[in-house]
Amino acid sequence: MVEIISKRDGPRREDAALRRLLSENRTTITRLADQFSAGAYSASKVAKPKPQPKGLIFHDMSAGAPSEEPLARIRVSLNGRVIMVDENTSRQLHHLGQITTRDGGEIFVLATSENGFFAPLDEPIATLLAGLDNQTLSGDHTEEWLVAEIGRRLDLE
Repeated sequence: MVEIISKRDGPRREDAALRRLLSENRTTITRLADQFSAGAYSASKVAKPKPQPKGLIFHDMSAGAPSEEPLARIRVSLNGRVIMVDENTSRQLHHLGQITTRDGGEIFVLATSENGFFAPLDEPIATLLAGLDNQTLSGDHTEEWLVAEIGRRLDLE
């Protein structure tokens, strides 16, 4: 034998009686709550004014207006990436290549599709720097020399 118990539509009789009791005694309940909380209960129910922008500092997080002329510099990052950056905005302009270790020596690899780079250099820049592709960095040819040579070939000085 199975008994099916279902909810009735509408509120229960006990709930309706409690709501009626609360609504009839609302002023007494509010007075007692204010007495216990030293007026904080009614103060919390008052609508608070919205903050006004007077005196506040607003920061616009959108991209700033570009400077007149980018100040391009060559940098070598800690992981060996050789990049051209704008000194005014610190944004990367070009990824020129990578300094990698091959056969125990450091070699500069130009960022071209032939060398396996997904985003190769633009053709004019690649032709100017083609002589530095697979350049071994040792002795007189250091990272500083490479940065200076790239800057000289791209007329950044």
